[in-house]
Amino acid sequence: MDFSEFKEKIVKIKKMNLPGEQFHLKMAPIERLLELKKVARSTKTAKKAAVLMLFYPSETNETYFVLILRKTYKGVHSAQVGFPGGKWEQGDTDYQATALRETREEVGVTEKSVQVLKKMTEIYIPPSNFFVQPYLGTTYELPHFVPEEKEVEAIIEVPLQEFMDDASKITKTLSTSYAKEIEVPAFLLKNNVVWGATAMILNEVREMLKQLL
Repeated sequence: MDFSEFKEKIVKIKKMNLPGEQFHLKMAPIERLLELKKVARSTKTAKKAAVLMLFYPSETNETYFVLILRKTYKGVHSAQVGFPGGKWEQGDTDYQATALRETREEVGVTEKSVQVLKKMTEIYIPPSNFFVQPYLGTTYELPHFVPEEKEVEAIIEVPLQEFMDDASKITKTLSTSYAKEIEVPAFLLKNNVVWGATAMILNEVREMLKQLL
């Protein structure tokens, strides 16, 4: 979709109700997610983080959003595809500030260039024990992405048209931190399998975009 048309339509998302957890669950790799989320809330031991789904114009003025491939490391999210984002720090005024700071640090897009449009439904990630607050935003200029060398293996630029195509939804057999060789729902975007929390967040956004575009 042409970004000029997209930016006129996307502002309407501010007044829309969130589709919510039911669209997270359609892409959830485990069935006990809501139960685990309740336990995490009651024990109050979970950490907090925030991420940003950032839309922007390509060189040809098509609408894209950015994902990152994380480095391989000793951790549950090693070599996975996700949004720019990370853990809340004491200097952050709120979770939106966390998402914007982490986006600057991980992909080089500055806070002042981003217009945050929507706070999405919070999600719980059991393997790392994090509550993650997603945000949706836009920048009206073509970003000059600068990947953070220690954390980001690659920048993945995804065309909106590819994401909205029903063919992007797949099922993939994976070995996860809690099960071996299981089938999980996922998105196939720019030849990358996107699953878990990122796919769940994407599915909620996708449902809202289907109503707008």
